[in-house]
Amino acid sequence: MTDRKPVSHWEASAAEHPFEQAFTETKAVDVAIVGGGYTGLSTALHCAEKGLSAHVLEAEHIGYGGSGRNVGFVNAAAWLPPHKIHQVLGEDAGARFIRVFSDAPDYVFSLIEKHQIQCAPTKTGTLHVAHARSGLENLKERHKDWQRLGAPVDLLNREEAAEKVGSAIFHGALLDHRAGTINPMGYCRGLARAAHGAGATISTDVRVNGLKRTGSLWGVQCNHGEIEAKNVVLGTNAYTDQLWPNLNRCFMTIHFFQMATVPFGQEIARILPERQGLWDTAQVMLSLRKDVDNRLVIGSMGKLLGSAEGGLSSRWARTQIKRIFPFLDTIEFEEAWHGQIAMTPDHLPRIYKLDDGLYTPIGYNGRGITTGTVFGQAMADVLTGRDEGCLPLPVTTPKSVRASTFKSRCLQTVFACNQFLKSM
Repeated sequence: MTDRKPVSHWEASAAEHPFEQAFTETKAVDVAIVGGGYTGLSTALHCAEKGLSAHVLEAEHIGYGGSGRNVGFVNAAAWLPPHKIHQVLGEDAGARFIRVFSDAPDYVFSLIEKHQIQCAPTKTGTLHVAHARSGLENLKERHKDWQRLGAPVDLLNREEAAEKVGSAIFHGALLDHRAGTINPMGYCRGLARAAHGAGATISTDVRVNGLKRTGSLWGVQCNHGEIEAKNVVLGTNAYTDQLWPNLNRCFMTIHFFQMATVPFGQEIARILPERQGLWDTAQVMLSLRKDVDNRLVIGSMGKLLGSAEGGLSSRWARTQIKRIFPFLDTIEFEEAWHGQIAMTPDHLPRIYKLDDGLYTPIGYNGRGITTGTVFGQAMADVLTGRDEGCLPLPVTTPKSVRASTFKSRCLQTVFACNQFLKSM
């Protein structure tokens, strides 16, 4: 393994060993996959299990992008409540999407069990907490939606939420029993191990710099050579570059930073005692969880401003932890990092067909673990002959977000101001 700084606390603490392998020249493969994150590795695993030859090409190392910098929540469904998903996708496609993504956490946990992936999984649910009374009203509406569908989602009052969180500052919460948490880098590395074991080829430190279709094959040009493939799947999501023209304009890029404390002792036994992951209803959301070594990991939208040792982000994080848990005396941070999220205008992901035999699932809106895993499975189904109608949502063609770069920069300014205002 090269001598480099881990991209996140999750990489530093992952029990799964790193997966690094030099470029391997292969003859024409059934599918070439660009990106060694959840999407790419899930696609490779499921393709290999179905008998397709698959080659993953990762520009850095496994989990380098959003997969290794993730918060680690294995959430069901999407940001939108069910009735809004129906409004955007229509009744039939909306129902299919909700069904697939309601079952997505179970599928992720089944892969973890099947392949014995070491990623510290918990299956005690996640908590969507109300930061204000307005947030509680939003949660009540979401709860009604899920109740109509019979989903195992509970609405907690203030006292019940306080018991789950270890703090009385929230006005209530939704407890989604379908969900859970993992070490996201551990899961990503485990998918790589499983895909390789199933027969997929994985090459790291290989940057793809060109795609060219000749006849029935794609020429995938890399910094170490070229391979030919019948099909290509781009699994780069928020880390999409100019490999396919203007694809990175189909979403807005936002950052999400996180900070991990040093391990605590028994003084945080009452904080998230069942280890649910937590995020709030604020417009600039906050996330919080506790890892297996009793660290608190807190995050929010925006770039990391400073480091674990000091700076605006550490002041924000310290202030927020003290606000939520005033009984904690000393708060010291050990790791700090940020990653990129691909946000779409309607907060729903996409599956784009860019050309014959060329697909990209994209725009995960911060729900990468379940979305990447499920879309990888779906890609394998399509590439082995199933109709595109089997996919979790309809295939579309790319549509640029108007002024996406400008909007991303404006949001970054808003997030930085939020850090400043809430660090005082």
